[in-house]
Amino acid sequence: MKKLILIDAHAIIHRAYHALPPLNTPIGEPINAVYGFTTILLRILRELKPDLVVAAFDLPGPTFRHVAYERYKAQRPETPSDLSSQFTKVREVLAAFSIPVLEKEGYEADDIIGTIAKQLEKKKDLEIIIVTGDMDTLQLVRPGLKVYAMKKGITETIIYDEKMVKERYGFGPEKVVEYKALAGDSSDNIPGVAGVGEKTAKELLSKFDSIDEIYKYLEKGGGEKIKETLGKKLLDNKKSAYLSHDLATIRKD
Repeated sequence: MKKLILIDAHAIIHRAYHALPPLNTPIGEPINAVYGFTTILLRILRELKPDLVVAAFDLPGPTFRHVAYERYKAQRPETPSDLSSQFTKVREVLAAFSIPVLEKEGYEADDIIGTIAKQLEKKKDLEIIIVTGDMDTLQLVRPGLKVYAMKKGITETIIYDEKMVKERYGFGPEKVVEYKALAGDSSDNIPGVAGVGEKTAKELLSKFDSIDEIYKYLEKGGGEKIKETLGKKLLDNKKSAYLSHDLATIRKD
């Protein structure tokens, strides 16, 4: 069986930059993110022994998510100047390894990774491993597809299969987006449903498979599965729940 590695380059570069102290080349150029990224790249090539590798990048500028919701990722500070200059060098590293780079205006690296994974879904002789520092990709986990994630800094890692996703959340990959639609995601400034936190979202998803099921239940009059006060919060924030669902969903097309 062949092995394909899909690298979320943007997420790994940011993880490396924040995990390592400032480092400079002999002529004073910042290099810590490049060094960290290259360290991770060498490790995955050594440990995972892939046959195929692709790196996906975010591009500057708004994505379709920013168009749908102006405050998407609005809480994040601007990219530091000593990090901005390192993206080009990471591309040079990837070129030196003959690793192709994919990117598309208006979309994120996750969407590129999701699209490749979808296109290769029926290839039974191919194992796919996504390398990232971002947990959004856990929604893509399925038989034959795992996520190799940075757990702490750039040295502590974890591989998520379907069982590990369930251990983390209490449900499988198919409910990750539903969870974010309810609880939101502060790291991406996804609002979710006001007044519904992680615990309540998990309780709801132990009773329902999706937000569609939840809202159908409530619009038929509700019942003992959802308390009246919670039902009101959900109905009052239905638009936000569906917006959050859309923002959290990785595109596969």
